Amino acid sequence: MNGTNHTDGSLFSCYSASVVGYRYFAVLWGSCVTFTGTIGNLMTVLAFASDQRLRTRFNVLIVNLAIADLLYCTVLQPISVDSYLHLRWRSGHLWCRIFGFLLFLSNSVSILTLCLVAISRYLLVTKRATFDRVFSNRGLAILIILAWGLGIASFAPLWSVYVFVPQVCTCSFHRTEGRPYSTILLFFYFFIGLGCVGVFYLLIYKRVYTASQALLRYRLSRRSSKKKPTFSGPGTDDSGVGSGVANTSCTEVSSQADLVASKDPSAREGTEIKASESPATKQTPPVVVPPPAPDPAASRSPADDSEFKRVTRMCFTVFLCFIFCFVPFLLLNIADKNNSAPQVLHMFCANLTWLNSCINPVLYAVMNRQFGQAYRVLLTKAAAPLTCLWAWFRGKGLCVKWQS
Repeated sequence: MNGTNHTDGSLFSCYSASVVGYRYFAVLWGSCVTFTGTIGNLMTVLAFASDQRLRTRFNVLIVNLAIADLLYCTVLQPISVDSYLHLRWRSGHLWCRIFGFLLFLSNSVSILTLCLVAISRYLLVTKRATFDRVFSNRGLAILIILAWGLGIASFAPLWSVYVFVPQVCTCSFHRTEGRPYSTILLFFYFFIGLGCVGVFYLLIYKRVYTASQALLRYRLSRRSSKKKPTFSGPGTDDSGVGSGVANTSCTEVSSQADLVASKDPSAREGTEIKASESPATKQTPPVVVPPPAPDPAASRSPADDSEFKRVTRMCFTVFLCFIFCFVPFLLLNIADKNNSAPQVLHMFCANLTWLNSCINPVLYAVMNRQFGQAYRVLLTKAAAPLTCLWAWFRGKGLCVKWQS
Protein backbone atom coordinates (compact mmCIF):
# COMPACT_ATOMS: atom_id res chain seq x y z
CA MET A 1 0.00 0.00 0.00
CA ASN A 2 2.69 2.48 0.91
CA GLY A 3 4.96 1.53 -1.97
CA THR A 4 8.14 1.33 0.13
CA ASN A 5 9.60 -1.52 -1.93
CA HIS A 6 10.85 0.89 -4.61
CA THR A 7 12.72 4.14 -4.43
CA ASP A 8 10.21 6.02 -6.52
CA GLY A 9 7.36 4.53 -4.54
CA SER A 10 8.95 5.69 -1.30
CA LEU A 11 9.68 9.12 -2.73
CA PHE A 12 6.09 9.62 -3.88
CA SER A 13 4.35 7.99 -0.93
CA CYS A 14 2.09 9.82 1.52
CA TYR A 15 1.09 6.71 3.45
CA SER A 16 0.46 7.07 7.17
CA ALA A 17 -1.62 4.99 9.51
CA SER A 18 -3.37 8.17 10.67
CA VAL A 19 -4.81 8.94 7.22
CA VAL A 20 -5.78 5.47 6.00
CA GLY A 21 -9.40 6.01 6.99
CA TYR A 22 -9.46 9.70 6.08
CA ARG A 23 -8.48 9.01 2.48
CA TYR A 24 -11.95 7.65 1.70
CA PHE A 25 -13.50 10.93 2.73
CA ALA A 26 -10.94 12.77 0.56
CA VAL A 27 -11.67 10.52 -2.41
CA LEU A 28 -15.43 11.05 -2.08
CA TRP A 29 -14.98 14.78 -1.59
CA GLY A 30 -12.60 15.06 -4.54
CA SER A 31 -14.91 13.06 -6.80
CA CYS A 32 -17.82 15.37 -6.00
CA VAL A 33 -15.63 18.40 -6.71
CA THR A 34 -14.51 16.90 -10.03
CA PHE A 35 -18.05 16.17 -11.17
CA THR A 36 -19.69 19.36 -9.88
CA GLY A 37 -16.86 21.66 -10.93
CA THR A 38 -16.51 20.21 -14.42
CA ILE A 39 -20.24 20.29 -15.16
CA GLY A 40 -20.84 23.66 -13.49
CA ASN A 41 -17.93 25.56 -15.04
CA LEU A 42 -18.55 24.00 -18.45
CA MET A 43 -22.19 25.13 -18.21
CA THR A 44 -21.02 28.64 -17.35
CA VAL A 45 -18.94 28.80 -20.52
CA LEU A 46 -21.73 27.29 -22.64
CA ALA A 47 -24.34 29.62 -21.13
CA PHE A 48 -22.19 32.63 -22.05
CA ALA A 49 -21.75 31.31 -25.59
CA SER A 50 -25.40 30.40 -26.19
CA ASP A 51 -27.34 33.14 -24.37
CA GLN A 52 -27.15 36.56 -26.00
CA ARG A 53 -28.18 38.29 -22.76
CA LEU A 54 -25.10 36.98 -20.98
CA ARG A 55 -22.61 38.25 -23.55
CA THR A 56 -21.62 41.35 -21.61
CA ARG A 57 -18.19 42.72 -20.88
CA PHE A 58 -18.48 41.94 -17.21
CA ASN A 59 -19.41 38.30 -17.85
CA VAL A 60 -16.22 37.85 -19.87
CA LEU A 61 -14.40 38.00 -16.54
CA ILE A 62 -16.81 35.44 -15.08
CA VAL A 63 -16.04 33.10 -17.99
CA ASN A 64 -12.30 33.58 -17.51
CA LEU A 65 -12.71 32.59 -13.87
CA ALA A 66 -14.71 29.54 -14.95
CA ILE A 67 -11.98 28.49 -17.40
CA ALA A 68 -9.34 28.66 -14.67
CA ASP A 69 -11.55 26.53 -12.40
CA LEU A 70 -12.34 24.16 -15.26
CA LEU A 71 -8.62 23.59 -15.79
CA TYR A 72 -8.30 22.47 -12.20
CA CYS A 73 -11.46 20.38 -11.97
CA THR A 74 -11.04 18.57 -15.28
CA VAL A 75 -7.26 18.04 -15.44
CA LEU A 76 -5.84 18.23 -11.93
CA GLN A 77 -8.56 17.13 -9.53
CA PRO A 78 -8.87 13.54 -10.87
CA ILE A 79 -5.13 13.06 -10.35
CA SER A 80 -5.42 14.30 -6.77
CA VAL A 81 -8.25 11.81 -6.18
CA ASP A 82 -6.06 9.00 -7.51
CA SER A 83 -3.14 9.97 -5.26
CA TYR A 84 -5.40 9.98 -2.18
CA LEU A 85 -6.96 6.68 -3.15
CA HIS A 86 -3.57 4.95 -3.38
CA LEU A 87 -1.78 7.24 -0.89
CA ARG A 88 1.02 7.77 -3.38
CA TRP A 89 1.74 9.71 -6.52
CA ARG A 90 1.57 7.41 -9.53
CA SER A 91 2.18 9.81 -12.43
CA GLY A 92 5.96 10.26 -12.32
CA HIS A 93 8.39 13.16 -11.92
CA LEU A 94 7.50 15.09 -15.09
CA TRP A 95 3.77 15.15 -14.47
CA CYS A 96 4.42 16.11 -10.84
CA ARG A 97 6.13 19.27 -12.07
CA ILE A 98 3.41 19.94 -14.63
CA PHE A 99 0.76 19.43 -11.96
CA GLY A 100 2.42 21.86 -9.54
CA PHE A 101 2.83 24.49 -12.24
CA LEU A 102 -0.79 24.20 -13.47
CA LEU A 103 -2.07 24.23 -9.89
CA PHE A 104 -0.52 27.61 -9.09
CA LEU A 105 -1.29 28.95 -12.56
CA SER A 106 -4.98 28.24 -12.01
CA ASN A 107 -4.95 29.83 -8.56
CA SER A 108 -3.04 32.92 -9.73
CA VAL A 109 -5.38 33.52 -12.67
CA SER A 110 -8.36 33.17 -10.33
CA ILE A 111 -6.93 35.79 -7.97
CA LEU A 112 -6.08 38.19 -10.79
CA THR A 113 -9.57 37.76 -12.25
CA LEU A 114 -11.13 38.50 -8.86
CA CYS A 115 -9.05 41.68 -8.79
CA LEU A 116 -10.31 42.67 -12.24
CA VAL A 117 -13.90 41.98 -11.19
CA ALA A 118 -13.56 44.20 -8.12
CA ILE A 119 -11.88 46.99 -10.10
CA SER A 120 -14.56 46.85 -12.80
CA ARG A 121 -17.35 47.15 -10.24
CA TYR A 122 -15.59 50.09 -8.57
CA LEU A 123 -15.04 51.96 -11.84
CA LEU A 124 -18.60 51.26 -12.90
CA VAL A 125 -20.00 53.00 -9.84
CA THR A 126 -17.47 55.85 -9.71
CA LYS A 127 -15.98 56.56 -13.17
CA ARG A 128 -18.09 55.12 -15.95
CA ALA A 129 -16.00 56.74 -18.71
CA THR A 130 -12.84 55.10 -17.35
CA PHE A 131 -14.67 51.78 -17.12
CA ASP A 132 -15.69 52.03 -20.78
CA ARG A 133 -12.10 52.70 -21.83
CA VAL A 134 -10.35 50.10 -19.67
CA PHE A 135 -12.93 47.34 -19.97
CA SER A 136 -13.74 47.75 -23.64
CA ASN A 137 -13.73 44.65 -25.83
CA ARG A 138 -10.10 45.19 -26.76
CA GLY A 139 -9.15 46.15 -23.23
CA LEU A 140 -10.74 43.00 -21.81
CA ALA A 141 -8.84 40.81 -24.26
CA ILE A 142 -5.57 42.46 -23.24
CA LEU A 143 -6.34 42.16 -19.52
CA ILE A 144 -7.20 38.45 -19.78
CA ILE A 145 -4.06 37.72 -21.79
CA LEU A 146 -2.01 39.64 -19.21
CA ALA A 147 -3.60 37.67 -16.36
CA TRP A 148 -2.62 34.32 -17.88
CA GLY A 149 0.76 35.65 -19.00
CA LEU A 150 1.55 36.99 -15.53
CA GLY A 151 0.57 33.68 -13.96
CA ILE A 152 2.84 31.75 -16.34
CA ALA A 153 5.74 34.17 -15.87
CA SER A 154 5.34 34.08 -12.08
CA PHE A 155 5.39 30.32 -11.48
CA ALA A 156 7.40 29.01 -14.43
CA PRO A 157 10.73 29.89 -12.69
CA LEU A 158 9.82 27.40 -9.91
CA TRP A 159 9.79 24.51 -12.40
CA SER A 160 12.83 22.80 -10.88
CA VAL A 161 11.46 22.86 -7.31
CA TYR A 162 8.01 21.36 -7.90
CA VAL A 163 8.05 18.18 -5.82
CA PHE A 164 5.68 15.76 -4.15
CA VAL A 165 4.58 16.96 -0.71
CA PRO A 166 3.56 14.00 1.50
CA GLN A 167 1.73 16.16 4.05
CA VAL A 168 -0.98 16.96 1.49
CA CYS A 169 -0.40 14.02 -0.88
CA THR A 170 0.02 16.25 -3.92
CA CYS A 171 2.69 18.12 -5.88
CA SER A 172 3.71 21.66 -5.01
CA PHE A 173 6.92 23.65 -4.81
CA HIS A 174 9.51 22.78 -2.20
CA ARG A 175 8.99 24.71 1.02
CA THR A 176 12.63 25.82 1.37
CA GLU A 177 14.39 25.42 -1.99
CA GLY A 178 12.15 27.95 -3.71
CA ARG A 179 12.68 30.70 -1.15
CA PRO A 180 12.65 33.68 -1.07
CA TYR A 181 11.03 33.83 -4.51
CA SER A 182 8.15 31.52 -3.60
CA THR A 183 7.46 33.48 -0.42
CA ILE A 184 7.32 36.74 -2.35
CA LEU A 185 4.90 35.23 -4.87
CA LEU A 186 2.55 33.90 -2.23
CA PHE A 187 2.61 37.22 -0.39
CA PHE A 188 1.91 39.13 -3.61
CA TYR A 189 -0.99 36.97 -4.78
CA PHE A 190 -2.68 35.85 -1.58
CA PHE A 191 -2.12 38.87 0.64
CA ILE A 192 -1.59 41.89 -1.63
CA GLY A 193 -3.93 40.67 -4.39
CA LEU A 194 -6.78 39.50 -2.18
CA GLY A 195 -6.26 42.49 0.12
CA CYS A 196 -6.77 44.85 -2.84
CA VAL A 197 -9.97 43.01 -3.73
CA GLY A 198 -11.26 43.56 -0.20
CA VAL A 199 -10.34 47.26 -0.30
CA PHE A 200 -12.17 47.81 -3.58
CA TYR A 201 -15.33 46.15 -2.27
CA LEU A 202 -15.11 48.31 0.85
CA LEU A 203 -14.88 51.42 -1.33
CA ILE A 204 -17.84 50.22 -3.39
CA TYR A 205 -19.88 49.71 -0.24
CA LYS A 206 -19.07 53.18 1.05
CA ARG A 207 -19.88 54.76 -2.31
CA VAL A 208 -23.16 52.92 -2.73
CA TYR A 209 -24.17 53.67 0.86
CA THR A 210 -23.44 57.38 0.41
CA ALA A 211 -25.35 57.42 -2.89
CA SER A 212 -28.30 55.63 -1.31
CA GLN A 213 -28.48 58.20 1.47
CA ALA A 214 -28.29 61.04 -1.07
CA LEU A 215 -31.05 59.45 -3.15
CA LEU A 216 -33.21 59.07 -0.05
CA ARG A 217 -32.79 62.74 0.83
CA TYR A 218 -33.57 63.70 -2.77
CA ARG A 219 -36.79 61.68 -2.82
CA LEU A 220 -37.91 63.19 0.47
CA SER A 221 -37.23 66.70 -0.85
CA ARG A 222 -39.48 66.24 -3.87
CA ARG A 223 -42.45 64.55 -2.23
CA SER A 224 -44.41 67.80 -2.59
CA SER A 225 -44.04 67.63 -6.37
CA LYS A 226 -46.56 65.56 -8.30
CA LYS A 227 -44.24 65.01 -11.21
CA LYS A 228 -42.10 61.93 -10.97
CA PRO A 229 -38.79 61.42 -12.80
CA THR A 230 -39.16 59.32 -15.90
CA PHE A 231 -36.69 56.53 -16.50
CA SER A 232 -36.94 55.47 -20.09
CA GLY A 233 -35.03 52.99 -22.17
CA PRO A 234 -34.17 49.36 -21.53
CA GLY A 235 -32.92 48.32 -18.15
CA THR A 236 -29.64 46.79 -17.27
CA ASP A 237 -28.74 43.20 -17.74
CA ASP A 238 -27.53 41.03 -14.89
CA SER A 239 -24.00 42.34 -15.24
CA GLY A 240 -25.16 45.74 -14.03
CA VAL A 241 -23.70 47.28 -17.20
CA GLY A 242 -26.58 48.73 -19.16
CA SER A 243 -28.57 51.73 -20.13
CA GLY A 244 -29.51 52.57 -16.56
CA VAL A 245 -25.88 53.44 -15.82
CA ALA A 246 -25.17 54.91 -19.21
CA ASN A 247 -28.12 57.32 -18.95
CA THR A 248 -27.13 58.83 -15.63
CA SER A 249 -26.46 62.20 -17.25
CA CYS A 250 -30.01 62.36 -18.63
CA THR A 251 -31.46 61.35 -15.29
CA GLU A 252 -29.30 63.93 -13.56
CA VAL A 253 -30.59 66.72 -15.81
CA SER A 254 -34.21 65.69 -15.40
CA SER A 255 -33.82 65.46 -11.63
CA GLN A 256 -32.43 68.98 -11.43
CA ALA A 257 -35.17 70.26 -13.72
CA ASP A 258 -37.82 68.74 -11.46
CA LEU A 259 -36.32 70.44 -8.45
CA VAL A 260 -36.25 73.79 -10.23
CA ALA A 261 -39.83 73.31 -11.38
CA SER A 262 -41.02 72.53 -7.87
CA LYS A 263 -39.54 75.76 -6.54
CA ASP A 264 -40.33 78.11 -9.42
CA PRO A 265 -44.01 78.27 -10.54
CA SER A 266 -43.06 79.95 -13.80
CA ALA A 267 -40.77 77.07 -14.67
CA ARG A 268 -43.59 74.64 -13.99
CA GLU A 269 -45.71 76.44 -16.60
CA GLY A 270 -42.99 76.16 -19.19
CA THR A 271 -41.86 79.84 -19.10
CA GLU A 272 -38.20 80.70 -19.34
CA ILE A 273 -36.09 83.66 -18.34
CA LYS A 274 -34.70 85.06 -21.55
CA ALA A 275 -32.25 87.81 -22.34
CA SER A 276 -35.03 89.86 -23.98
CA GLU A 277 -37.11 90.14 -20.79
CA SER A 278 -38.02 93.54 -19.32
CA PRO A 279 -35.59 95.31 -16.97
CA ALA A 280 -38.01 94.94 -14.09
CA THR A 281 -37.98 91.22 -14.55
CA LYS A 282 -34.22 91.19 -14.77
CA GLN A 283 -33.88 93.16 -11.54
CA THR A 284 -35.91 90.69 -9.52
CA PRO A 285 -35.06 87.28 -10.88
CA PRO A 286 -36.30 84.29 -8.95
CA VAL A 287 -33.67 82.97 -6.62
CA VAL A 288 -33.12 79.32 -7.41
CA VAL A 289 -30.39 77.45 -5.60
CA PRO A 290 -29.55 74.45 -7.74
CA PRO A 291 -29.04 71.26 -5.81
CA PRO A 292 -25.63 69.61 -5.86
CA ALA A 293 -25.11 67.31 -8.80
CA PRO A 294 -26.35 63.86 -7.90
CA ASP A 295 -23.87 61.07 -7.56
CA PRO A 296 -23.87 58.82 -10.64
CA ALA A 297 -24.70 55.87 -8.44
CA ALA A 298 -27.62 57.75 -6.92
CA SER A 299 -29.05 58.83 -10.28
CA ARG A 300 -29.75 55.29 -11.45
CA SER A 301 -33.28 54.07 -11.45
CA PRO A 302 -34.34 51.92 -8.50
CA ALA A 303 -34.31 48.82 -10.70
CA ASP A 304 -30.80 49.55 -11.95
CA ASP A 305 -29.58 50.30 -8.45
CA SER A 306 -31.02 47.03 -7.16
CA GLU A 307 -29.47 45.13 -10.07
CA PHE A 308 -26.04 46.65 -9.46
CA LYS A 309 -26.18 45.80 -5.78
CA ARG A 310 -27.29 42.24 -6.49
CA VAL A 311 -24.49 41.54 -8.97
CA THR A 312 -21.90 43.19 -6.72
CA ARG A 313 -23.16 41.12 -3.81
CA MET A 314 -22.66 37.98 -5.90
CA CYS A 315 -19.09 39.00 -6.78
CA PHE A 316 -18.31 39.74 -3.15
CA THR A 317 -19.67 36.32 -2.15
CA VAL A 318 -17.38 34.65 -4.70
CA PHE A 319 -14.47 36.54 -3.13
CA LEU A 320 -15.47 35.51 0.40
CA CYS A 321 -15.69 31.86 -0.66
CA PHE A 322 -12.17 32.08 -2.07
CA ILE A 323 -10.95 33.48 1.24
CA PHE A 324 -12.80 30.80 3.21
CA CYS A 325 -11.25 28.03 1.12
CA PHE A 326 -7.63 29.17 1.16
CA VAL A 327 -7.03 31.03 4.42
CA PRO A 328 -7.00 27.91 6.70
CA PHE A 329 -4.44 26.23 4.44
CA LEU A 330 -2.23 29.33 4.30
CA LEU A 331 -2.39 29.96 8.05
CA LEU A 332 -1.56 26.33 8.82
CA ASN A 333 1.51 26.41 6.57
CA ILE A 334 2.69 29.66 8.14
CA ALA A 335 2.17 28.45 11.72
CA ASP A 336 3.45 24.90 11.21
CA LYS A 337 6.90 25.50 9.73
CA ASN A 338 8.30 22.29 11.25
CA ASN A 339 5.44 20.05 10.04
CA SER A 340 4.55 19.11 13.60
CA ALA A 341 0.78 19.32 13.05
CA PRO A 342 -1.08 16.06 12.32
CA GLN A 343 -0.97 15.02 8.68
CA VAL A 344 -4.74 14.63 8.58
CA LEU A 345 -5.07 18.33 9.48
CA HIS A 346 -2.79 19.31 6.61
CA MET A 347 -4.81 17.12 4.27
CA PHE A 348 -8.15 18.51 5.42
CA CYS A 349 -7.04 22.13 4.93
CA ALA A 350 -5.66 21.26 1.51
CA ASN A 351 -8.89 19.48 0.58
CA LEU A 352 -10.86 22.56 1.63
CA THR A 353 -9.18 24.50 -1.19
CA TRP A 354 -10.76 22.09 -3.68
CA LEU A 355 -14.17 23.59 -2.92
CA ASN A 356 -13.22 26.90 -4.51
CA SER A 357 -13.02 25.42 -8.00
CA CYS A 358 -16.59 24.09 -8.01
CA ILE A 359 -18.66 26.47 -5.87
CA ASN A 360 -18.79 29.49 -8.21
CA PRO A 361 -21.35 28.05 -10.67
CA VAL A 362 -23.60 27.26 -7.71
CA LEU A 363 -23.36 30.88 -6.59
CA TYR A 364 -24.14 32.12 -10.09
CA ALA A 365 -27.22 29.90 -10.29
CA VAL A 366 -28.51 31.07 -6.90
CA MET A 367 -27.61 34.76 -7.03
CA ASN A 368 -27.81 35.61 -10.75
CA ARG A 369 -31.20 35.32 -12.43
CA GLN A 370 -29.96 35.17 -16.02
CA PHE A 371 -27.27 32.58 -15.34
CA GLY A 372 -29.84 30.49 -13.47
CA GLN A 373 -32.22 30.64 -16.44
CA ALA A 374 -29.44 29.77 -18.87
CA TYR A 375 -28.41 26.79 -16.74
CA ARG A 376 -32.00 25.50 -16.75
CA VAL A 377 -32.18 25.78 -20.53
CA LEU A 378 -28.92 23.86 -20.93
CA LEU A 379 -30.02 21.15 -18.52
CA THR A 380 -33.36 20.85 -20.31
CA LYS A 381 -31.61 20.41 -23.65
CA ALA A 382 -29.18 17.89 -22.17
CA ALA A 383 -32.02 15.90 -20.63
CA ALA A 384 -34.17 16.00 -23.77
CA PRO A 385 -32.78 12.75 -25.28
CA LEU A 386 -33.31 10.88 -22.00
CA THR A 387 -36.82 12.28 -21.67
CA CYS A 388 -37.55 11.29 -25.25
CA LEU A 389 -36.23 7.78 -24.66
CA TRP A 390 -38.29 7.43 -21.51
CA ALA A 391 -41.41 8.65 -23.33
CA TRP A 392 -40.76 6.19 -26.14
CA PHE A 393 -40.26 3.39 -23.60
CA ARG A 394 -43.64 4.19 -22.04
CA GLY A 395 -45.21 4.30 -25.48
CA LYS A 396 -46.32 7.93 -25.38
CA GLY A 397 -44.42 8.93 -28.49
CA LEU A 398 -43.26 12.37 -27.29
CA CYS A 399 -39.95 12.27 -29.14
CA VAL A 400 -41.26 14.38 -31.99
CA LYS A 401 -42.27 17.07 -29.50
CA TRP A 402 -38.80 17.18 -27.95
CA GLN A 403 -37.08 17.14 -31.30
CA SER A 404 -39.15 20.07 -32.46
